[in-house]
Amino acid sequence: MSSKPIPLSSYQIRLLAVLVLVNFVNFAARWVFIPLIPMLRAHLGVTDTQLGSLQTWLLLVLAIGSIPFGFLADRLSRRAIIVFGIVCWSVATFAGGLAGSFAFLLIARAFVGIGEAAYAPAAQSMISGAFPVEGRASAQAIFASGMLLGGAAGQALGGIIGPRYGWQYALFVIAIAGIIPVMAALSLQEPPRGPRTEVCPIFKLLTVPAFLAMIAGGTCITFSSVSLLTWGVDFAVTYKGFSLREASVSLAVIGLVCSLVGVLFGGFVADRLQRRFAFGRIIAIAVAFLFAAPFLILAIQTDEQWLVLGGLALASFFMSWYHGPVTAVIHDMMPRRAHATSIGVYMFVTQLVGGFGPQLVGRISDLHDMQFGLQIAVAVMVCGGLLMFLVIHFIRRDGLKHECLAHFHVETETGD
Repeated sequence: MSSKPIPLSSYQIRLLAVLVLVNFVNFAARWVFIPLIPMLRAHLGVTDTQLGSLQTWLLLVLAIGSIPFGFLADRLSRRAIIVFGIVCWSVATFAGGLAGSFAFLLIARAFVGIGEAAYAPAAQSMISGAFPVEGRASAQAIFASGMLLGGAAGQALGGIIGPRYGWQYALFVIAIAGIIPVMAALSLQEPPRGPRTEVCPIFKLLTVPAFLAMIAGGTCITFSSVSLLTWGVDFAVTYKGFSLREASVSLAVIGLVCSLVGVLFGGFVADRLQRRFAFGRIIAIAVAFLFAAPFLILAIQTDEQWLVLGGLALASFFMSWYHGPVTAVIHDMMPRRAHATSIGVYMFVTQLVGGFGPQLVGRISDLHDMQFGLQIAVAVMVCGGLLMFLVIHFIRRDGLKHECLAHFHVETETGD
């Protein structure tokens, strides 16, 4: 691969800007409820297990929808699918603000997952189709920055609006904000992709050992990351002496600064390593999670608030390396006409199984305490990082493009 930097075209810049905006608003809608957990506990009279299930069911619906929407995105208009996803999560978020019971809120939050299941595989496929292979991790990292920024903004907004005006209004504001990315997404043009005759069946994707190992590692990573994100604010309030506003804003700032720097730096490092090794992007993922683990343990164990924030800041920096390279690696392994489908399959398994993390940690909190539950989440994350070395083994053995998919790899390196 050439190491010469390639300047971005106006189309690439516009595509990334719009899709970053879409990602921003979606994750604001997903994570706005995190600082609302103490208010929901008091208002609805529910347990931590039930509160954890709000995130679990969102991820389960996301998982179930990922494969069919990924399948459709490789065959139909990706722009139309993205617009559908935005409308779906906005309506579901607004409906959540109207909830008068836990059951209604659970259903509304679950349907937020349909929106992400629709837009994520399509958006990531469009990015890989519009950028050269050697810059994929960096482009996907920029896309992922919208997720991190949106998650931080959602938490901050929930922590500010919720205590002052009520948790319902935080959901209403985020839902109405969905109008902006709808208008932007309607202006997108589709990048090229492979011919329809080369569409790859799903069962063929599941014959690639490196892809299966990535799914196993990604499941552990999803389990731990969504558990830590779901319970982080409540843990800081209950165990570390933060006020709700302090915890919401402090963790949001950490997410905004450290995760943003980390995702962009991680994408850059991953692309640089990929120029030297066929498995270079996987090295970046594995090492980053192993570096993050001791800082998470420090934040969980210490009683000093500054160490809590410092440990979370460094852990957030390293954990965010994952988001750009993981999509780039999957797309590197898969034919262009299977880009959205392969991400759909990956999301299906990782979100379906990993999505039980928040509920399980909530259950452990009910039976024991939250600190123990979060320690288990960190241990699972380490397992995910170690499984990435198994991915490296399979890529070294079989190559980045497995021979079982050779017939479907019709794209050229320069045009991919």
